[in-house]
Amino acid sequence: MPFRAIALAACALLMGCASTASNTLPSADVVQYRLSAGDALQLDVFREEAFSGEYTISDEGTISLPMVGSVQAAGKTLGQLRRELAETLRQDYVRDARINLEILNFRPIYILGEVQKPGEYAFSERMSVHGLVAKAGGFTYRANEKVVFIRHADEAEEKAYKLTSGAAVLPGDTVRIDQRYF
Repeated sequence: MPFRAIALAACALLMGCASTASNTLPSADVVQYRLSAGDALQLDVFREEAFSGEYTISDEGTISLPMVGSVQAAGKTLGQLRRELAETLRQDYVRDARINLEILNFRPIYILGEVQKPGEYAFSERMSVHGLVAKAGGFTYRANEKVVFIRHADEAEEKAYKLTSGAAVLPGDTVRIDQRYF
């Protein structure tokens, strides 16, 4: 009888130590990426070389255009910034501003823990946790494949999430795969 009580206590203790996650990450197809400091953009204004070029979003969240000055970019989607830049240029600088705006380089993402090659990796659009794990050489034999810990770039602490096939990651995220206990 005492052995059974000790075994039950040990199981309860181990279950308390196991990582559980109640949060679910959105799918990579649903997430709308918001621009942030460090993202590099390519702006092409039709027949206006003075405005065209590469711009990197500053730590203050802005890009600096010739003649226009600073334009807030951080926190906006690419489409929102494209519309705002076109409107700004139409008002005072270019009669029929036709622009193309695309992201050249995203901020990197990081993966730690129970993967073959932890480290820094380049982000690609619609990347999922499983895609990042694949870039990192796959899970180790000790990996907990049901829970992932993610600290988003704008957050101070990591959160546990259920690991689903389409779970999205964003540029600047730090992803940690913990070890399993059984």
